[in-house]
Amino acid sequence: MLKITKTLMLSAVFATAGVFAQTQQEIVEKITAEANENSQLKELAHELLDVVGPRLVGSPQMKQAHDWAVAKYGEWGIPAENQQWGKWKGWKRGITHVDLVAPRVVSLEARQLAWSPSTGKKPVTAEVVVLPEATDSLDFVEKLKQVKGKFVMISMPQPTGRPDDNWEEWATEASFEKMKAERDSLGKLWDTRTGNTGLDRRELPKALEKAGAAGIISSYWSRGFGVNKVFSAYTEKIPTIDMALEDYGLLYRLAAYGDKPQIRVVAESENLGEMPTFNTIAEIKGTEKPEEYVILSAHFDSWDGATGATDNGTGTLVMMEAMRILKKLYPNPKRTILVGHWGSEEQGLNGSRSFVKDHPEIVENVQAVFNQDNGTGRVVNISGNGFLNAYDYLGSWLYAVPDEVSEHIETNFPGTPGRGGSDYASFVAAGAPAFNLSSLSWSYWNYTWHTNRDTYDKIVWDDLRNNVILTAVLAYMASEDPDRTSREKINLPMNRRTGEQMTWPEAREGNRDGTDN
Repeated sequence: MLKITKTLMLSAVFATAGVFAQTQQEIVEKITAEANENSQLKELAHELLDVVGPRLVGSPQMKQAHDWAVAKYGEWGIPAENQQWGKWKGWKRGITHVDLVAPRVVSLEARQLAWSPSTGKKPVTAEVVVLPEATDSLDFVEKLKQVKGKFVMISMPQPTGRPDDNWEEWATEASFEKMKAERDSLGKLWDTRTGNTGLDRRELPKALEKAGAAGIISSYWSRGFGVNKVFSAYTEKIPTIDMALEDYGLLYRLAAYGDKPQIRVVAESENLGEMPTFNTIAEIKGTEKPEEYVILSAHFDSWDGATGATDNGTGTLVMMEAMRILKKLYPNPKRTILVGHWGSEEQGLNGSRSFVKDHPEIVENVQAVFNQDNGTGRVVNISGNGFLNAYDYLGSWLYAVPDEVSEHIETNFPGTPGRGGSDYASFVAAGAPAFNLSSLSWSYWNYTWHTNRDTYDKIVWDDLRNNVILTAVLAYMASEDPDRTSREKINLPMNRRTGEQMTWPEAREGNRDGTDN
């Protein structure tokens, strides 16, 4: 009788395991089908990138994006809210229009930098001059008299607007080497010119402003056709303009040859004073272990040279679409699935660091964090981030991911802890198992990262759907796992550069007050 009972019990166990495996496979298949056949990515991208636009922290568009996300989650039946974590200087971008008016007339490709002062109600027309050349800082103080009432060019003139890969394909080896030597020489000469001012890149514009300059013109080329890095202004009263390499070179040559170029600048913007800053948080409540969390993570803010499509619109879209699919197909997860759309990542992971500080009860009960940030490409690398047993659980979750998605991914276990660069590092520093879903480049660093070309058309939709499937399946598997993930850390190796023992990164407080930045 006992033997029969054991046999029946074993049969029941195997039958239950078979049902679970079948259920798991069915859900993964449904997730894959929903992501591929009923994708909402393009509609979401249009609403976020085309309609709302760039999401500079402290701007009205940033708040508009937060409110849009809360409303969108509400449409899907997912509770969401904007959680304030700090305050920032508010700024509203208006029209920028720059024209060369002498010695000839042509409209130029240019834009004011973030937080740039306005030209006011009337356009400003003035001569353009190159940053004065001085022998030392004392001589520079004397030379500053030359900039009064003028627009001052403060960036190195590039000898070519062709990226190196274009030269490698078409130039002779000798010609390519000659160009690089010329560029290196110009770079050294420009470093000497700026070094002799005795001022750093933040102080120099302020000194020119104090000397009465009409405005600042910079051009931070991103080593690709038509792309510039676009960041923030350091002036307080006069406009700071970023200009495309081609037009910057035109003005520079005109000024250097003594043609006395003049430009007419319209740079409308509005200083809005102190503005609250938020993270958008949404969650699908767990049914068995609601106090434990699987977190989907992506920063919501962007620079505003373009619309922040791949930094980090694509990461945002992946997390929203994954949440939509999970709510539809897995509405009663074992653990709570939470998504964080963080503010002010670009200024130092401020939103996620503040969340980690404000919600220790969540961080202490994190099952896993999945973060996506760096571009539109399919995910190709995941590191264990220094968690000793990450392979045991993350490896098993990845095994459930469809082959057509997982075949692209290389893993690095146990890896070493990420120390910055994206919001997963805020959780790693607090000891929570957090993993960055690192994607294929698609020329991200040159062409879209913080540039004027980071727009909707750069999105690769097939790769994005790939990432949605990966994220949704990982979240499902992490939620269903019968075991809590281990937080045991590796013994870190020696730093090869310094020869010192590496230490685990320390949790840092986010900057909650950017009103004086």
